[in-house]
Amino acid sequence: MKLVFATNNPNKVAEVQKMLSNTIELFSLKDINCFDEIEETESTLEGNAKLKAAYITQKFGYNCFADDTGLEVESLNGKPGVYSARFAGEPSNSENNMKKLLSVLKDIENRKAQFRTSICLNLDGKKFLFEGVCKGEILKEKQGKKGFGYDPIFKPEGFNRSFAEMTSQEKNKISHRGIAIQKLVSFLDKNYS
Repeated sequence: MKLVFATNNPNKVAEVQKMLSNTIELFSLKDINCFDEIEETESTLEGNAKLKAAYITQKFGYNCFADDTGLEVESLNGKPGVYSARFAGEPSNSENNMKKLLSVLKDIENRKAQFRTSICLNLDGKKFLFEGVCKGEILKEKQGKKGFGYDPIFKPEGFNRSFAEMTSQEKNKISHRGIAIQKLVSFLDKNYS
């Protein structure tokens, strides 16, 4: 079976392909010649995942899955959430986003947070949703050089290191995206391999 992962990140595609049975062939947006900028205009992570998956299925006719991820800080009522990638405004980049979040939380005691990933799978005319959550806290300063996004300031529950201090294998076992992808892979293996 052919399945499109609505991403331009070849590393994400390779990572997921390794987890899938060899009866499922995974393609990126580039592989199907999709170079469109798919606007994430929904107000929820689930909404954006559905929007991206629907766009690919409708325009290109492929079975597809898409994800969206947000960092939800308890003391900020779940913000930045769906706006995590552009929290600090334009130009949107991880450094500015982390600086803004650390500044906003400077005098706040409650630093509990969670990363949440939503995946929408469009398969044979049906829609399936999967979610992964990783609870933790926002550190007071950056720690580590690995990873991306908010990884240097997020410490997962039960660990004394930030995501940016972990190998990608360590992070993928406990991360929000890793958990959501594992649910997707289990579903596909059970029903389509």
